[in-house]
Amino acid sequence: QAQLAESGGGLVQPGGSLRLSCDASGFNLDYYTIGWFRRTPVKEREGLSCITNDGSTYVDDSVKGRFTISRDKAKNTVYLDMNSLRPEDTAVYYCAAAIRGTVVPVAEWYKYWGQGTQVTVSW
Repeated sequence: QAQLAESGGGLVQPGGSLRLSCDASGFNLDYYTIGWFRRTPVKEREGLSCITNDGSTYVDDSVKGRFTISRDKAKNTVYLDMNSLRPEDTAVYYCAAAIRGTVVPVAEWYKYWGQGTQVTVSW
C-alpha cells in the first residue's frame, strides 16, 4: 500500500538546521509531485515547497533561501533541508503527493498525505 512517512523532526535552537525526510513508499516519483507543508495554530496547511516528477522544484517565498527540497529516486525519498530556523518555523511538517503536472504546493491539489513530524524551534 502506498504511503508517505515523514521523519527527522525534533527540537532545534534558533539558527539551527534540520533535514526532514519523506519516505514515499509505493509512489513512483516519475509520476508524482511531492510537496512539503506545515501546520501551525494559525495556518492550517501552508505550502512550502515541492518537487515535480521531472525534478523541477518550487520553494515558496516565505522560506526561500532557507529551505531546500531534493530527492533520491533510488531511495524513493524526498528531503526538506531547513536552515536558519526561527521560532516561527515551529509546526507539524507534512509531505504529500499529487499527480504529475502539479508544480506548486497548493494543499487542495495533493491527495495523499503523511502523518506529519513535529519541528520545534526554541531555546
